[in-house]
Amino acid sequence: MTATDTHCPYCALQCGMTLTPGIPRVRLEPRDFPVNKGGLCAKGFSAADLLDHRDRLLTPLVRKEPGDRRSPLREATWDEALTRITEAITTAQRDHGRDSVGAFGGGGLTNEKAYALGKFVRVTLRSASIDYNGRFCMSSAATAANRTLGIDRGLPFPIEDIAHARTVLLVGANPADAMPPSMQYLDAGREVGARHIVVDPRRTNTAAGAHLHLQPLPGTDLALANGLLHIAIRAGYVDEDFIRTRTTGFEAVKASATAYWPERVERLTGVPENRLRETVRLLATQGPAMILTARGAEQHSNGTDTAQAYLNLALALGLVGRPFSGYGTITGQGNGQGGREHGQKADQLPGYRKLDDPAARAHVAAVWGIDPDDLPGPGRSAYEMLTDDSLRVLLVLASNIVVSAPNSNLVRSKLEALDFFVVSDIFRSETAELADVVLPTAQWAEEEGTMTNLEGRVIRRKRALPPPPDVRTDLEMLADLGRRLGRVESSDPRTVFDELRRASAGGIADYAGITYERIEAEDGVFWPCPAEDHPGTPRLFADGFPTPDGRARFIRVEHRDPAETPDRQYPYVLTTGRNMQHYQSGTQTRRVKALTVALPEARAEIHPDLARRHGIADGDLVELRSRRGVAVLRARLSDGIRPDTVFAPFHWPGANALTNPALDPHSRMPAFKACAVAITLHTEGTD
Repeated sequence: MTATDTHCPYCALQCGMTLTPGIPRVRLEPRDFPVNKGGLCAKGFSAADLLDHRDRLLTPLVRKEPGDRRSPLREATWDEALTRITEAITTAQRDHGRDSVGAFGGGGLTNEKAYALGKFVRVTLRSASIDYNGRFCMSSAATAANRTLGIDRGLPFPIEDIAHARTVLLVGANPADAMPPSMQYLDAGREVGARHIVVDPRRTNTAAGAHLHLQPLPGTDLALANGLLHIAIRAGYVDEDFIRTRTTGFEAVKASATAYWPERVERLTGVPENRLRETVRLLATQGPAMILTARGAEQHSNGTDTAQAYLNLALALGLVGRPFSGYGTITGQGNGQGGREHGQKADQLPGYRKLDDPAARAHVAAVWGIDPDDLPGPGRSAYEMLTDDSLRVLLVLASNIVVSAPNSNLVRSKLEALDFFVVSDIFRSETAELADVVLPTAQWAEEEGTMTNLEGRVIRRKRALPPPPDVRTDLEMLADLGRRLGRVESSDPRTVFDELRRASAGGIADYAGITYERIEAEDGVFWPCPAEDHPGTPRLFADGFPTPDGRARFIRVEHRDPAETPDRQYPYVLTTGRNMQHYQSGTQTRRVKALTVALPEARAEIHPDLARRHGIADGDLVELRSRRGVAVLRARLSDGIRPDTVFAPFHWPGANALTNPALDPHSRMPAFKACAVAITLHTEGTD
């Protein structure tokens, strides 16, 4: 059997692996790719288990009684399923307008599928109603990076640079659990004396190996960053030459930092003053140094400003654009980077162009062969679109929003109220169970396409085996549906990618010089890459910033309390996150035996002092209650979490029934990481 080199279907590392079809099963082996260097995590090693899983969707499903979602789903032909979808779209747009029909995409879609979905909604449907689950992931960091650096690429340097940094500040990041193969770079740095500082309300596996662990109250990371900047300024650590020659706006930020003296920041965050001072000393004197943020800092109603505060700190210390140094944000989803670059985000066109920019509209419209005036304007962000009663028909690709969206009980009720609901997936997820039509789609090993990993490295996903006989790729599905609605598009991944290259040319995320052949020959190509003879750009900012004046921008930001704070009725803070064994909404990993045996259910992490206060023992069922819902989880007692904080994983239904949908005003990111909850011992039979 022929072996195929490809990539893991899970996180944004996109680790290299080799698949060999066999009888009875596909054999999966790690590959010596530049990111993982032959390593895989438990999720990666077990990824092939899903290819022949007994729960696999193998044919379209429709409701036995059209329009009645209480009737069972039954098998159908593709013609019947797509006919029902076409009729629903046509009826809704005739009766309620073009924007009444929309699509919700995923951060795991290939670049080709993300591009095709955005084009389908804006050109075939002529609707503004599109967004994707990356809104719930990277949007705050992306917004901050764009307005400060002029570009959003999660890591502006290869991940291997982390091994060469002498000091690394990790804020709200737990790569030991979320992307274990990346830890080899942190481990390599520590072996030669690097010092790592982790900011997290929990003593995670990442924090356990750090030189310093700062445990702030969730929602106070911005105050922490401003406090670090205050200390840097007072101690004379700022890089005056870098600030003068390469930035603008520092004076306003410097003035605001005076309000964040160490004693005040300790009161706000709970982090001792001596640890604040030691953190600044290491960043300023033990270089090269990096500041890396992730979802723990960003998934807040002030997430953009929080990411901005750490960007301000990195600029003030002169870290950005220097070898093995700088600021980055750790992308989570497999194609979280590429997925937001090429058109499935509500306000963006391919190449990271802005939908409200006339020049951007003209360029992309010319590639698409339409009048720029026929392009809709920016749409509503993910949560706003999902909960807006004006949406009547929705198509969801590769996203389990019933589990992953904030305030999920309300989102579920809105999906149930749609006139027509379509889900394309590989399994009958909790979201698919609500649909009028469920479409079976090809898995990662059964399709061609490209992904863009957390470094901005465009890699190629290659087809190792054919999909089952009645399963189609999403590109094939969108092309067939488009033809029925009067628009002919290609379903060939290479053809779509070549069009994407033209559409992105000259944009921030310029893929014009990237070809399938180059990706193959070079182990991936870093964007921006404007021409085929261009080497790609592994490291950004050495010579300037892609801003109008070539300078990075300091932006003044102020701490404010989370949108919801504890009170007598809900006295504790809930924060959410990942476990090592599972991924995202768990649609895939909860079906892998090895992973479910290791962690079969959601566990709420609680400090022993908090548990004693409520008569809770390790392993008891506990009831968490917020203003939006109730969740029952198994208790796991740990003295590594703050006594005023509860942690719940989001891989199962439950945690997001509690979370607060308060939105960041800039990125429209919901406040996943801080809401007020009450906790009680759960009595069996009362739920």
